[in-house]
Amino acid sequence: MDPVSNQTLSAVTVDRRSDDGFVIRWNPTPGSSSMTIYGGLSPDRIDETAPLARVNARCVVTLDHLHPGRPHYFKLAAADGTTRIVGERRPAVEGAPNLRDLGGYATAAGRHVKWGQVFRSSHLSRLTDRGVEFIRHLGIRRVYDLRTEAEVLKMPNRFPDSADASYHRLPIQHGDFEPTAVFDRIKKGDVDWISEEFMLRGYIESIEHYPHVWQRLFSDLADPKNRPLLFHCTGGKDRTGTGAALILLALGVAEEPVVRDYGLSDGYNAETRQTIYAHLQPMGVDIARVEPYFTAPESRIRALLDYIRNHYQTALDYLVKKAGVGEKEIGQLRDGLLD
Repeated sequence: MDPVSNQTLSAVTVDRRSDDGFVIRWNPTPGSSSMTIYGGLSPDRIDETAPLARVNARCVVTLDHLHPGRPHYFKLAAADGTTRIVGERRPAVEGAPNLRDLGGYATAAGRHVKWGQVFRSSHLSRLTDRGVEFIRHLGIRRVYDLRTEAEVLKMPNRFPDSADASYHRLPIQHGDFEPTAVFDRIKKGDVDWISEEFMLRGYIESIEHYPHVWQRLFSDLADPKNRPLLFHCTGGKDRTGTGAALILLALGVAEEPVVRDYGLSDGYNAETRQTIYAHLQPMGVDIARVEPYFTAPESRIRALLDYIRNHYQTALDYLVKKAGVGEKEIGQLRDGLLD
């Protein structure tokens, strides 16, 4: 799609309003005053024989009575011939509050990351039966777990649960820090180690000490037989946030959308975080003191991007020169993941 067409269908958002209902919005432009909306259960299976809706002089449409409990994707066709396939940023996967799709972000060249191909998530150990069923419908072929062995043993994933998807461990650890000991340490009043500096140091270690993790992830992601692909850690914000930023930047997405994507974790993890705080407060824990461990402020990913810029110039330079990702693989990644 050319850059002019992208201006016609810009800033499209898809929000689930109920189990079987959605609201789709887009920015008003001269070419988007008349819109036809088609739908499907995957981005590759959009039914264009029967439109779900036709909209005139509005930039919003509400769709109800779709197949419940399933992912949905939509094709928007503007009057000027421009089309875009869009999906939910945060699929309704029960038990994985920070699972989300990396699709839809625009690159500097006017292309867009494909929906339904790359997912980032918090851990998958608390998936409900309904959540497991929903994630199966996403068609995930590979799951990459960035947690330590102790984390995996403490909270084993409920998905993959069949041979349809393969499971691979790519553990990243912050020095000798073991995440499974966090709550015991906090309960004992051992909180002096928690700081923004400590958290950022973990991000830097994840790229400096674990380049092989990113080489493997990018190499496998470049191969279409491994997609759709999901990668995750525990909260889906730190190790996973670093991986998501590297992927989006390698695809040509600008820094500001990458930062905003990272920042979504705080909102999506809000309920989980409040549950944790409610558990800790009766023990006399100063929540403000431990908050850096449970949050993902945008300033943190900006600091990591500054570090990459100061030491490697760009994320792409880091991936090629430090992590050993081949330029051919970067090309395959862009060919396969960009519309």
